[in-house]
Amino acid sequence: MIPTGALTRRRLLTLMCALSVIFCVLVGQLVNLQLIISDDLQQRAQSQWTGKSRVSARRGEIVDRNGTVLAMSATAYAVSASPRQVKDPEAFAEALASVIDIDVESVAEKVSDTTKGGVTLKRQVPRDTAQSLLTLREELRAQGDKSLDGLYLEEDQLRVYPMGAFLTQVLGLTTIDGVGQSGLEKQLDDYLRGKDGVIVSEVDGRGNELPYSVSEYTPPVDGGDVTLTIDAAIQGFAEKAMRECYEVNDALAVQAIVMDVNTGEILAMVSKPDYDPNDPPRDDVQALTEMMRIRSISDVYEPGSTFKILTAAAALETGVTTPEENFYCSGSVTVDGSRIRCWGNPHGAETMAEAIQNSCNPVFVELGLRLGTNRLYSYLHAFGLGSKTGVDLTGESAGILISESNVKTVDLARIGFGQSVAVTPLQLITAISAVANGGKLMRPYIISQITDSEGNVVDSTQPEVVGNPITEETSALMRSLLTDVVEYGGGKNARIAGIKVAGKTGTAQIYKDGVISKDAHIGSFIGFAPADSPEVAVLVVVHESQLRPDYGSVTAAPYARDILEDTLAYLGIYPETDAAGQKVESVEVPDVRGLTVGQAAQALREAGLDSLLEGAGDEVVDQLPQAGAQMNAGSQVLLYLEDAYEQDATDVEVPSVVGKSIVEAARLLGSCALKLNIEGSGLAVAQSPPAGERVPVGTEIAVQFELP
Repeated sequence: MIPTGALTRRRLLTLMCALSVIFCVLVGQLVNLQLIISDDLQQRAQSQWTGKSRVSARRGEIVDRNGTVLAMSATAYAVSASPRQVKDPEAFAEALASVIDIDVESVAEKVSDTTKGGVTLKRQVPRDTAQSLLTLREELRAQGDKSLDGLYLEEDQLRVYPMGAFLTQVLGLTTIDGVGQSGLEKQLDDYLRGKDGVIVSEVDGRGNELPYSVSEYTPPVDGGDVTLTIDAAIQGFAEKAMRECYEVNDALAVQAIVMDVNTGEILAMVSKPDYDPNDPPRDDVQALTEMMRIRSISDVYEPGSTFKILTAAAALETGVTTPEENFYCSGSVTVDGSRIRCWGNPHGAETMAEAIQNSCNPVFVELGLRLGTNRLYSYLHAFGLGSKTGVDLTGESAGILISESNVKTVDLARIGFGQSVAVTPLQLITAISAVANGGKLMRPYIISQITDSEGNVVDSTQPEVVGNPITEETSALMRSLLTDVVEYGGGKNARIAGIKVAGKTGTAQIYKDGVISKDAHIGSFIGFAPADSPEVAVLVVVHESQLRPDYGSVTAAPYARDILEDTLAYLGIYPETDAAGQKVESVEVPDVRGLTVGQAAQALREAGLDSLLEGAGDEVVDQLPQAGAQMNAGSQVLLYLEDAYEQDATDVEVPSVVGKSIVEAARLLGSCALKLNIEGSGLAVAQSPPAGERVPVGTEIAVQFELP
């Protein structure tokens, strides 16, 4: 038997050991809490009594050269809910569904999960719809109904493309989160997206924000703005023409590019089929991906006879031929055992100048062979073929040239008239612009400048000469020869009465499954005007037209003419002769500002001009065109009367554009510092806001045009 004292001591020792262990555990836990995981605990505690809200940064705008908005962000809202605050999930979902388009079952299930502090139910809800939700919640609360308790709205951004299907592939798309997905939206995402801000505030145990409790605010940094070389009016002309071209030809695809031949600025770029970026067909990923491609820079094709311009320029520059040299076309020519046919009946005897008008293949086979591989290739490289143009868009192809060391004689012969070589539409129009402008190869560009949220220019582009493939003398000679092609040759469908147009048609073969298709072709026309002093070049490419014949002179030239005619009028370049060939007299616009209506009308009549009044009153406060401008006799000068608009006002009166053409409407609205949103084509039949309403400077006026 153990003595009582020893037993007591043993019990005390055991107790002390147990207490020591407990003490050590407590101390260890205390050390762990105080030193090791204290930061984590603080963060967890803070997360329970604070809440973070995102403040969306404004994504930058993309605008045309005149400030017309092509892509912008509008304020929208994200609808979310706190499941712990929702009393009746089904009632909540049904109340929500009465205002916005949602799946009731799905929403009810989401707000039933009380393990989550918050759930997002719908993104990019318009402001007026969001306000309707808040109004409904207050109305229900006033009736003692708490069905929408737990509803929250958070500011969101909605990307808007005011013009709809307009410059679609170039502008691109963003995701629902505002991240660039394609086109310039993706390429310039770092500049456009900005940086979101954050609001940190205290919340109660149920996640409700406590009033006046904002403890931290990091303001958003808005995205920068991008200005393009695109002119929305010229883009509108090209869009209209290509819509008609695509439909009438029942084509697989069509493209058009308009370029300033002297600077390399891209004024318009169209590719169809396309889509409305405000409502892209996201359910058909394959079709959307295909339509997203900027085919004018990524896809190559055999240019056919439009390529003869470059062969002719090289041949004239090197002196291997002259415009007066005589040739004979028997209908075909044989090279290395391969028979190369002319496109039509034999042309017989013809000069080199006539061979361009006739688009005679055998003559250009001969010119290619005379130049030889080394010399022809040196000129093709000088014109930028076989390499990327350096345009400021992603996804550009370099085109296809057979390796110089692998060129056979028959290859050289075919290259001379535009086969066995592949180019992008942008490569071709850039090269032909050098033929037109005196021999300067310009680097094409579409991004004029980028500014930050403060308006500071962070990047800009200026015209850049990257080569001089031919001399001014050869350029002048080519301008004359190509003018005759349009006047007397295959380019007749591109003629504009009173304005000299230079250009060339092309009809190229297509390979399908490795063999030349007998039924499918690519028709094209490339031209520039005015021919004597070129300003703009236009290229139209039509893939697999269903028209017969499907020559470029039929499928493409008429639409290139439409684009050129509208563009030249917009730029103030008018016909020198009328449709009958009679010379149109050009007169100088007098200054009639400050005169009465009667005095101004008399002064204009004496100058051979008519007047068109805008506004009311008796004094002319402004005019369009301005004094000193040249106009055709009989043209109208727009006179703004006293109340038409105020020079220093921050808002202006919307003028009436009903009955006017797109060009007239653009000029009239532009003179009032207003923007034009083109809908349709033809003459204006309706506008919004209506005439007479006062709106802030810079407001976009939606105008509906219809063909008469």
